[in-house]
Amino acid sequence: MDNKIISFLEKTDIPVLSEEGQHLPYEERKKWNYFWLVDPLDGTKEFIKRNGEFTVNIALIKKDTPIASVIYVPVTKVLYFAYIEEGAFKIENVSSISNYNFDDLVSHAKKLPLQKEERPFKVVGSRSHLNERTKKYIEELKKQHPDLEMMAVGSSLKLCMIAEGKADIYPRFGPTMEWDIASGHAIVVASGAKIYKADGANMVYNKEELLNPYFIVER
Repeated sequence: MDNKIISFLEKTDIPVLSEEGQHLPYEERKKWNYFWLVDPLDGTKEFIKRNGEFTVNIALIKKDTPIASVIYVPVTKVLYFAYIEEGAFKIENVSSISNYNFDDLVSHAKKLPLQKEERPFKVVGSRSHLNERTKKYIEELKKQHPDLEMMAVGSSLKLCMIAEGKADIYPRFGPTMEWDIASGHAIVVASGAKIYKADGANMVYNKEELLNPYFIVER
């Protein structure tokens, strides 16, 4: 999968940074104005469990900020995509579409967020990484939202749920890498939601250290 994605993206003459590829030194990467950031299989544990909650993530980064992306869910054939200047979108059964240019995709898509239904305040978290700090954070949220409900979801689908409006907040106080969330970042922001470091600062990419800081996503 990774080789197929890389071979296609290389035709654009834009550098590619992939989880499974060779990572160039920061001294070279920091010169990039644009680059592709790829995770060909996000949600390895979910893939092994065969629960369908794994995704293919591709983001286009300008300097240090995601500006466009796609997240594909192979099992359900759902495609999320975003272009910051146009918005974020979702297509069900994308395999039924024959033409994959942007305008045609938009014509078959629902714009995010979807219409919000009356529901309890929802927190979405990792199915595999719910640590003590996250639990304490959720307990604090319960003081403001007594009806709070917790949902456990794998991979970048957590960010997609915020973008859709199916969940209200995703706190992540555990390790992630840039390629894990860059695609979701673009979709979240293009949908009108927010993603930021736990200290309130902006998330940035193509850092010397590719490990993400703790962050929060909220609608």
